[in-house]
Amino acid sequence: MSVEAPRILPGRVVRSPRGRVALRVERRPFVVGCLLVVLVVLLAIVGIATGDYPLSPREVVETLLGGGDPSSAFIVETLRLPRVVCALLVGGALGLAGAIFQSITRNPLGSPEIVGFTWGSAAGAVLVITVIGSSTGAAVSGGAVLGGVLSAVLVVGLAWRHGIQGYRLVLVGIGIGLVTRAFTEYLLTRARVEDAAQAAVWIAGSLNGRGWEQVRPLALALVVLVPLALTLGRTLRALELGDDAARALGARVDSGRLALIGVAVALTAVATAAAGPIAFVALAAPQVARRITRGSGPGLLPSLLMGALLLEASDCAAQRVWPAQQLPVGIVTGAIGGIYLAWLLASEWRGRRSG
Repeated sequence: MSVEAPRILPGRVVRSPRGRVALRVERRPFVVGCLLVVLVVLLAIVGIATGDYPLSPREVVETLLGGGDPSSAFIVETLRLPRVVCALLVGGALGLAGAIFQSITRNPLGSPEIVGFTWGSAAGAVLVITVIGSSTGAAVSGGAVLGGVLSAVLVVGLAWRHGIQGYRLVLVGIGIGLVTRAFTEYLLTRARVEDAAQAAVWIAGSLNGRGWEQVRPLALALVVLVPLALTLGRTLRALELGDDAARALGARVDSGRLALIGVAVALTAVATAAAGPIAFVALAAPQVARRITRGSGPGLLPSLLMGALLLEASDCAAQRVWPAQQLPVGIVTGAIGGIYLAWLLASEWRGRRSG
């Protein structure tokens, strides 16, 4: 399976006053992106307004703008807004990381959880909880980031043969992912019951109880990583044309690919540190974004917005389907993602047979 090559669609070139900077804006991706922004905002308001103490959309907006009574301010700003913001940031980070990985590997299955980086982060966090015995947010988050980085270094090191080829990265990543997953399960079997239960809840991927202490470091990391990823988007677009064509266009193929992998790994690690290993958002968001935008290139911004939309919608479903016992959002995304993956494989198989 391969990602489609970039296409040139009708659009408009926007230039700076002196013409030093030029940006091509394609109509359909731009319109779809604007609609996604509107949907994300509306869904965020719904997520804040609904719950055991429902609020009207007007009350939510007034409270966010500084008005509203003290009880509404406490419900919105302390209880619900951090969870919604965390969902949007984590979903956006995973969608952006998935778009980068799928473009580099030229494979719709080249997402962080398939390649193994998500389970590397999970192994690091579970190691901190079960072996070191620390359950503080900073320690678990640090373990998740370190585990993701180490697994990425291992995958890239084993896949490197005079450069990195997409299929090698996927195959090596799948193998390392299975090893880290087995290591995580081993840690769970050897841990105390209390630590194992806490680690199991974290592995499921959940936004329950998320507060500003999780949102702030995640937001600070994304302030750096998202612009860096968008800056490298030009290199990513060139890489989709193939290594020879990219070199002819003046792109630094190997160093550019390593930089992109590093950014994608960092996005995955900080998202996993904030909410646990949430499955299939990074897999589905870029593919859905590509289909609805029909744009050329990797579609980084639409993938980011689609990831935020998918995770917030899944979290709303996790809270509302069984209100008496809220589900971890990772269970919902896993169920939806499994159905999507089956459909993706079936449609690809039918396409090959008909071809």
